[in-house]
This record gives sequence, structure tokens and C-alpha cells, in this order.
Amino acid sequence: MQTTLSSTLISKALSSSSNLKELRRIHALVISLGLDGSDFFSGKLIDKYSHLKQPSSSLSVFRRVSPAKNVYLWNSIIRALSQNGLFSKALDFYEKLRESKVSPDKYTFPSVVKACAGLCNAEMGDSVYEQIVGLGFESDVYVGNALIDMYSRMGLLGRARQVFDEMPVRDIVSWNSLISGFSSHGYYEEALEVYHELRKSWIVPDSFTVSSVLPAFGNLLVVKEGQGLHGFAVKSGVDSVVVVNNGLLAMYLKFSRATDARRVFDEMVVKDSISYNSMICGYLNLEVCEESVRMFLEKLDQFKPDTITVSSVLRACGHLRDLRLAKYVHDYMLRAGIVLETTGNNVLIDMYAKCGDMISARDVFKSMECKDIVSWNSIINGYIQSGDLLEAMKLFKMMTIMEEKADHITYLMLISVSTRLAELKFGRGLHSNVTKSGIYFDLSVSNALIDMYAKCGEVGVSLKIFNSMETQDMVTWNTVISACVRFGDFATGLQVITRMRNSGSVPDMATFLVILPMCASLAAKRLGREIHCCLLRFGYESELRIGNALIEMYSKCGCLESSFRVFEHMSRRDVVTWTGLIYAYGMYGKGEKALEAFAGMEKSGIVPDNVAFIAIIYACSHSGLVEEGLVCFDKMKTHYKIEPLIEHYACVVDLLSRSQKISKAEEFIQAMPIKPNASIWASLLRACRTSGDMETAERVSKKIIELNPDDPGYSILASNAYAALRKWDEVSLIRKSLKDKHIKKNPGYSWIEISKKVHVFRAGDDSAPQSEAIHKSLEILYSLMAKEGYIPDPREVSQNLEDEEEKRRLICGHSERLAIAFGLLNTEPGTPLQVMKNLRVCGDCHEVTKLISKIVGREILVRDANRFHLFKDGICSCKDRW
Repeated sequence: MQTTLSSTLISKALSSSSNLKELRRIHALVISLGLDGSDFFSGKLIDKYSHLKQPSSSLSVFRRVSPAKNVYLWNSIIRALSQNGLFSKALDFYEKLRESKVSPDKYTFPSVVKACAGLCNAEMGDSVYEQIVGLGFESDVYVGNALIDMYSRMGLLGRARQVFDEMPVRDIVSWNSLISGFSSHGYYEEALEVYHELRKSWIVPDSFTVSSVLPAFGNLLVVKEGQGLHGFAVKSGVDSVVVVNNGLLAMYLKFSRATDARRVFDEMVVKDSISYNSMICGYLNLEVCEESVRMFLEKLDQFKPDTITVSSVLRACGHLRDLRLAKYVHDYMLRAGIVLETTGNNVLIDMYAKCGDMISARDVFKSMECKDIVSWNSIINGYIQSGDLLEAMKLFKMMTIMEEKADHITYLMLISVSTRLAELKFGRGLHSNVTKSGIYFDLSVSNALIDMYAKCGEVGVSLKIFNSMETQDMVTWNTVISACVRFGDFATGLQVITRMRNSGSVPDMATFLVILPMCASLAAKRLGREIHCCLLRFGYESELRIGNALIEMYSKCGCLESSFRVFEHMSRRDVVTWTGLIYAYGMYGKGEKALEAFAGMEKSGIVPDNVAFIAIIYACSHSGLVEEGLVCFDKMKTHYKIEPLIEHYACVVDLLSRSQKISKAEEFIQAMPIKPNASIWASLLRACRTSGDMETAERVSKKIIELNPDDPGYSILASNAYAALRKWDEVSLIRKSLKDKHIKKNPGYSWIEISKKVHVFRAGDDSAPQSEAIHKSLEILYSLMAKEGYIPDPREVSQNLEDEEEKRRLICGHSERLAIAFGLLNTEPGTPLQVMKNLRVCGDCHEVTKLISKIVGREILVRDANRFHLFKDGICSCKDRW
């Protein structure tokens, strides 16, 4: 009776013991009473030592009763080891249990399965599962729950679902384990599916259910159901659990509903560091950086910030570019003894760089004992963003000396430096490095190299890289097409576009913004219309930049009405839109329309910029509206307070010169507050040649050669002026200078599109298609023109030739004449022709085209380097102002 009473008291004492000292005293009493051989007390002691994190003491107790003949003791020691993270030992004891004559029971396996999960040993887990099935314990709810948890932790969610489906009885733990497994591995739809199944059953969700499924609602942005779950949490009372509230915070922040998240936060009775970090990081992720920093500052006395908190606030300071605040947070971190690891220091570097304090950024970088590639990238990027590109290059060289391995981000940044500085040698070195390291195969790096070589003038290398790439994305296609457009290699550009279309790549808005200018430059009207149809199909037609590009494309393709229609249909217009329309009217010599458009822009409330004034003065110039153009120039200065640039002065000189106001133009140049450049004098020289004022022409030619002797365009213009003056020595000197410097004049060529094919002609080219027929056709036209009084103008011949027939041959072989004749031969009578030329039309060709339009009864639209000329019935729309 006394022994029974003692046993009962000791059992109660064991159950109520709460510390190691008390437990050891009770353990000593058990031994003194001779109860240490009891399976019951041994099991109790093993469990109690386990709860107090003393697995070694649990093992000592177990060994005193070994060999254990009771499965209860085996279960106790396996559970004790598993609970204390000694998973391998737990499985060792399980193997010893199997080798003994004691059979495991259903209470053995939850701990064994937990040990398999702890080791992520799927093979052992499957083996234990087979043993469970063999012993018939798979129907036990606790065993089933342990198996679901094990397979979920291992990411074997199919197996977890299979175990769940085969369970005859499930409890809330079964459901929670599966929901948590799917949710924690990012299978949010599956997690919601299981949750919906749970709601149809008789089991009521608990706090663990809610906290497990909340991430699924948040990541799938299921707002309405998420709010419903919040309502359930409030009604059921589980919203008082911190982990549930933290889940609600995260969900609402995923929904971008910061106000709802803040309401939950403010109503929380108990908050932990996760609560504060959720809000501070959430505000940062939503780019509400001010709120992120404000919460940190306001709540400093209510919680202890950790490295996650501080890193988030430092990032927010960087986004805000607030150096004072950044230094305050950094100082707080140092005072609080928060030690940042490498990742945190990288955030510091980035923050100081964004705040413009590269000295502090460099100090942090230097102080780091352990630097990773992100550290190097952060400091290099800081110098790039601050504009100190040379220091960024130096850091990379230092990085190379220290044998730090660069990654694709490093190379992307430095290739951009090479591009911006046009440092081809440095860029080639980077190219060599990425090839050796294998980073060359990174798509973004290859794209950057294509762009770098193109912008450094090596388009051939860009195309070589492009052709060697196994895969391309839209950035690749856009970069290559843009490179071709930039360097005027439109033929290759068209080939690349064809390849892109054949590859099945879907163009984006950037693609169209690259292709449309090419169509404009080529005057590829058919392709431009096709692109416009694609824009409609892809839904880009309402984009402002696309509308602006279409206005330019149609205007340069000879379709002024289409340009205006695009303008009319645009729901939004900016200064670029209006400027595009004004410039379009100017190209067609419709100055009055351009002035109406300019007035419309002002009336709509859009303030014209310096480019808009260039466009309107240009339009006035090409329409002979001298006074109106001068009024616009004056308005720009006095009303809009825009300081004129050299381009504006050039436009005014052109305005005066084109209307044969030579002396006024020269006076204007002399009165300019800035030194006139060659383009200013070139406008005056062209007018001198047209008007026959050769005295001024000679004086201006000297100035042009003095100012810009290396520009082939200006040198040839001056050379032609001297040729007209018959000063052949001067002509020879200019041409010899160009030859000695290996400077070549841009060759003149014209092109015409017939039957969906573009035909290109060069001056004096006898290899052109139907050359013989073209020359016969021209001879017939010349004889008819002669009857109209046409005599070739010898001033257009810039060579010292005595043979009049040779002079005539040179003039008559100009490219636009060949293109027009080809068009006449290959189109039906009466069909309008459209010819494009890369240079300005010469005076003789202008006269000839007028006469051809009259003789053949056709409209001929010619676009030269300056504007459009519509020839009809022997008259040109430019009214001989070009």
C-alpha cells in the first residue's frame, strides 16, 4: 500500500517537474526506491529529460533498462531523439528495435517518420512507409499525418496527396499538413483546392489552417475570398493568434492593400518581430518608402529591429535618396550593435550610392572582410550611376587583379560603360572575357555586346554576334534592327525584319518604334502600311509614341493625308505629336497649314519646345513665309523665353536665303550672339548659287572651308560653288584635301518602288536594270524638252571639262532621272510616280522633272534630303524654293 502511494506521488511529481534540478532530484528518489527498473518510470524519465532538451540523460535512462522488452520504452527513446533533432540516432534505435524481439506498434512510427523527414531521406521514408503498410498501421490517423508531413517537407506532394486520399479517417492535422505542404512549396492553387474540400467537410478550420492557406490567397490575388477568410478568422476567434495576423498582413500587402494591412496591424494585441518586418518590408515592396521609414522610426521603442528590419529600411532610404535619414539609420544600427553580414553591407553600399555619397559607399566596401560578387557589382554600379565611369573601369581592373570572378551582371554594367564612352578597346576586352568564362552564352550579355559594337561603329561585328546566337529574344531583334537603322544599312535591316517574322517572334512596341523610322527613311510605304496593320492587330495603335512614329513615317513616305488621319485619331497628343505634324506640312511646302497646326497646339495648352520652333520656322522657310517665320522666331525668345540654339539661327538664315534675301541673311549672321557654324554659312551659299550672287558665294565658301574642312558635304558644296565660278584651282585643292584625308563624299542615289520591289539607281550607273531602255527614253524626253526651251545647266558640272558633250552626259546621268525613266517604262500611263533621293535635287534635275511631268502628263513626287517636291503640269509645289 505504501509502495503504491509512493509510486503515485512520484508519478505526479514527475509530471509537474519544470526544471532540470527538480527532475534530477526526483530521478534520484526513483533510484533510491528501487523503481528505476520500472518500464513505466523509465519511460516517464526519458520523456521528461527529452522535454528539457537533455537527450543524453534520456539515453542513460534507456541504457539502464536495456535490453528493453517493452515497445513503450523503445517508442520513448526514439521519440526523445527525434524531438531533439538527433534524427540519425533515432533511426539507429529504430533499426535496433527491428532487430530485437519487440514489435513496433502504431505509436512507434510518427517519431520514425519525423526522423526520416528531418534527414530528407526519401529512400528511408519510402522503406518505413512499406513497413507501416506491412504491419497494417497505415489507417492510423497519427501515422498518416506524420507521413503527409514527411512527404510534404521533402516536396513529394504527389505522395503526400496519395497518403491523404487513402486515409479512412482524417482530422484537422491531416488537412493542415497537406494544405501547408502545397502552400509552402508554392503550389497555391492546389492548396486552395484542398482548403475548399476541407470547407465542405464537417471539420472546422483552426488557426494553423488559416495561417497555412493565407499565402495561397495572397499569391493568387484572390481578394474576395481572402477577405472572406479574414472574416472567418474574426468570427472564429483565431485572429487573436499572432501567426494568423501576420498571415493577414502578408496577404493584404500582396493585394497591394496597404491600408487594410495597416488596419490589421493596428488592431493586433500582440505583435512580434515578424509583424513589424511584414509592414516595413511590405511598404518597401509597394514602393511606399516614406511609410516604411516612418513606421520604423515611430515603432523603435516597441520592438527590437533585426537585420531584416534594418536592411529593408536602408533600401527604403536608398529609394528615397535621403542621405540624412540613411546616415541616421546606419548610426542607429551601429549603436544597437546590429552586425550586418555581407548581404547587409551590400545593401549599405547600394543605399549610399543611390544617395550620391560614394565616399561612404567606398568606406563600407573597404571595411568589408568578406566581399562577394554583389559587393563588387554594387560599388561598380554606384560609380556608373554617379557618372564616374572611369572609376568603375578601374574597380573592374582591381577586381580582375584580385581574381574575383565577375558574373553576367558585372559584364552587363561594364559593357554599358564601354558603350557610353565609345571605348571599343575596353569593350573588346570584355568580349574576350565573357567568351572565355562562358558568360557569352547569356542572352542579355550577347544583346549588350551587339548594342556596344553597333554604337562604337562596328555594325559588322554586331551582325556577326547576332548570326552566331542560337536563341534570340525581342531585345536581340530590336537591337540589331536599330543598329542597321542608325548606320543607314536599310537592306540588312529589312533582311533582319524578314528573319524575325519567319522565326515566329512576336514584336513588341519597341520593335515597331525601331521599324517605323526605317520605313520613314526608306520611304517604304507598303511596308509601313503593313506595320500599321500589325499595330492595329496587337493593340498598340493607341500608344502615344506609336502615333507619333506613324505621323513621321507616313509624312516621309509621301502620304501627308495618312499622317493627318493618324493625328486626327489620336486620343492623346503631346508636343512631339504636334511638332511631327508641323514638320510634315513643312516638308510638303504647306506653310499656312503648319502655322494653323502651331496655333492649334498653343490653343490646346501644349507649350511648344525648341524643336517645335525649328519645325515651324523650317515650314515657313519652305513656303516663302518670311515675315511669319521671323515672328515665330521672335515669339520663341520673347513669349516663351527659349534661348535660341544654333539650329534656330540656321533656320532663320535658311528662311531669308531661300527667299533670296541674301544681304539680310548675311546681316543676320553677322549679328548673331553666337559664332556661326558651317551649317549656317552653307544655307547662305546654296541661296547664292541659286540667285547667281557669286561674289558672296566665293566669300562664304572660304568661311565654310575654314570652319569645317573635314566634312565632305560642306567641302563638296564649297567645291561646287568654286566650280560655278570656274575657279578650278580651288576645286582641285578641296578635292585633293579630301582625298589625302581619305574622306569620301556620300554617293548620290535614288530609288523607286514598283510592284512591291525597290529599285535603286546611282548616278551614271550603266549596270542598272533596263539601262539601255532608260537612256533611250531619256533621249526622247530630252529632245521633247529642247522644244520647250530646255538647255542643260553647265553650272551643275563640278569638274573642269572642255567637252560639252561630256558635261551633258554627266548632268543627264543623275540618279533621279534614271529612276523616273524606269518608273515611266514600268507603270501604266497616267500613274503617279514617287522617287526618293538621299541628296538634295540639283537645279538642272529640278527643271528637267518639271518638264517631264508636263510632257508625260503625270504627277511625280520626289523626296530629296530637304523636302518633298510635287511636280505636276510643269510646276513644282516648292515654287522653286528648295
